[in-house]
Amino acid sequence: MMILKSKRSGQPEPPPGGLSVIAVGMAVKGDIESAGTVKVEGSIEGHVASRNQVLVARGGAVHGDIDAREAVIGGAVHGSIRTIERVEIQPGAVVTGDITTRRISVSEGGTINGQIRMGEQAAVQHKPAQLPRVEPRPAQQMTASSSIVTRPSVPVARVAVPPRLPSSGSGH
Repeated sequence: MMILKSKRSGQPEPPPGGLSVIAVGMAVKGDIESAGTVKVEGSIEGHVASRNQVLVARGGAVHGDIDAREAVIGGAVHGSIRTIERVEIQPGAVVTGDITTRRISVSEGGTINGQIRMGEQAAVQHKPAQLPRVEPRPAQQMTASSSIVTRPSVPVARVAVPPRLPSSGSGH
């Protein structure tokens, strides 16, 4: 979580764009466009565009295309995913559609049924037209009264190590 203090009032400022949540049990029919992050725990039937992230939680579903800076998929997507930076497919996720991105991560148990185009050239050629270019924010100056706390946007991956099996015939 990032906490920024306003230079004028000293009060905390919300992150740019904010977080929009389509909660469990909520169904949206229509297109969604956001400057911030869109988290889908329910279902969307339509195009989802975000200048930041689109997160489809386990149990969430999008029936339409996704255009974003990055996408993390834990549920189901029935449509194309086009990102500027990266796509992460988590265990149990199902993507039925093409993916165009600079980088991709697919966890064991994630399913993709479609073509994947990746790399610098693919991301530039297929950059979503309706998303304006994301400009980097100016660095915030740290003061004694302000604090910035950051966490990674995704959990750190753990390497699975198979259990050691007793060797046969060694007598131990």
